[in-house]
Amino acid sequence: MARRTLKADSGGKTALAAGDSPAAQPRAACATRDRRLAEAARCGWRNLRATLGLAASRKRRTALSIPNQITLGRLALTCGFFVLLSLYSPQHADRERWMLATAFWVFLLAALSDAVDGWLARTWGQVTSFGRVVDPVVDKVMICGAFVFFASSKFQDPASGGNLTGVAPWMAVLILLRELLVSAMRAFSEAHGERFAANWAGKIKMFVQSLTVCFVLGVQVWPRPTLARISLALVWLTVVVTLLSIGTYLQQARAFMFTRTALGDFSARAPAGPARQIEDPAAHAGSRSAGPVPGARV
Repeated sequence: MARRTLKADSGGKTALAAGDSPAAQPRAACATRDRRLAEAARCGWRNLRATLGLAASRKRRTALSIPNQITLGRLALTCGFFVLLSLYSPQHADRERWMLATAFWVFLLAALSDAVDGWLARTWGQVTSFGRVVDPVVDKVMICGAFVFFASSKFQDPASGGNLTGVAPWMAVLILLRELLVSAMRAFSEAHGERFAANWAGKIKMFVQSLTVCFVLGVQVWPRPTLARISLALVWLTVVVTLLSIGTYLQQARAFMFTRTALGDFSARAPAGPARQIEDPAAHAGSRSAGPVPGARV
């Protein structure tokens, strides 16, 4: 029997060796087709793996870090905190006291998460632009919203008409003014390439304000004379710390906000050179048309 062998040419085609019978040609064609299908399958699998790997890497790049996820979680807790304060009514304090108790624990959890996400971001080296922008915004919304509610009729005594929290409307306005002023200074400094991070006064202010909110809510839920006096003292301490923090941030922003150029002195940008005398064209033309000056050398 003649020996049948398959030879692959340079183009990938299979040729019959000498002595092969015509019946072996279909088998050779099938072998060529199977080999091409296997090669196409391998190439397709490699392309599929590369595509999946690219998608996974993009997903990893666009995924939020854990500190940023905690920040967004604190924003959700803040929204729930405001909903509870909005539903509370002082006319039904005994029946709806559980709302304030729930709001107390929700705010406490949100305040603790503020310390956790910052510590994780610095420890893990995950300080991002998203976190630097969103984290202070969430803090401001949480604190300012709480003091606005405390100064509103939601915490007004139905019998006497006085405020139950000790927070006056002007105190809430002062806190809002401080937060807006610091946010404006931070935006100005970032736009001019200056780093404007939170200093020690801002961190102490945030701690005192959070502690004040917890005590104010705690007095409404668990009324005690001692807690009421501590709560009132913390309210006034919040006012003092807020004013001090404004001064420290103004001192920090003095280097780039209170320069001559920033205050509108545009002449400081270009130093004045030697004054150039402006010639009068009419006088210049008259001097050309005039005759020789008497006594002048012609």
